[in-house]
Amino acid sequence: MIKRIIPCLDVKDGRVVKGVRFEGFRDVSSPVELGKIYNDSGADELVFYDITASVEGRKIFADLLGKVADSISIPFIVGGGLSTIEDIDMVLDCGADKVSINSGALINPGLISDAARKYGSGCVILAVDVKRVDGAFRVFAKGGREDTGLDVAEWLKRGEDLGAGELVVNSIDTDGVKGGFDLPVLEAVLNAVTIPVIASGGAGSIADFIELFEKLPAIDAGLAASVFHFGEVKIPELKQALHDSGIKVRL
Repeated sequence: MIKRIIPCLDVKDGRVVKGVRFEGFRDVSSPVELGKIYNDSGADELVFYDITASVEGRKIFADLLGKVADSISIPFIVGGGLSTIEDIDMVLDCGADKVSINSGALINPGLISDAARKYGSGCVILAVDVKRVDGAFRVFAKGGREDTGLDVAEWLKRGEDLGAGELVVNSIDTDGVKGGFDLPVLEAVLNAVTIPVIASGGAGSIADFIELFEKLPAIDAGLAASVFHFGEVKIPELKQALHDSGIKVRL
């Protein structure tokens, strides 16, 4: 299985930002500029998350999406505040190849099946923000602010049954901490589902990606933000190191 490396643009007020455990966001760059850089440096896909759309109860920034889509040629995944089929229509019309649904699916799980019927499962990614609560892996909503009480593995298995074609598992506990991916959470999810799983949250070094794919060979992709944004990990060097470790990537 060829592993994918996916940078993530967390966008707030039209700018890429990055925080730690979903708090303390600081400005990074223009999403259009960063998108071009990642496109040209060998990223396999690009994620654009409008991180405050759900909390603020508004629609995603369509004009900005179009500019990013026009500047890249790799697959483009977009999420943030997508709660209706019309929202998904708009994002795909702006140039997205796939949509990432999170809070919208928690409010209306039927959105997953409706989107999969209309566009195919391959277009629909179910994303989840997970955090430990009393030793359990719980799904959190609204940008990590609200505990839904749902078990992450059970919820993602339901999402798979509803038609999601791929999953993004983002650990709030490790987000931005740069101490490595949250392997116990990811393993719990892998044991529950059969569709591709993208690991997110915690990457701090090339070694963290190698550990991810060696310890959990069923993981399809590693997603990260700040280590790429601040040049701590360069995608060509990461891919070469993975290749040298016997992990299949597109060089």
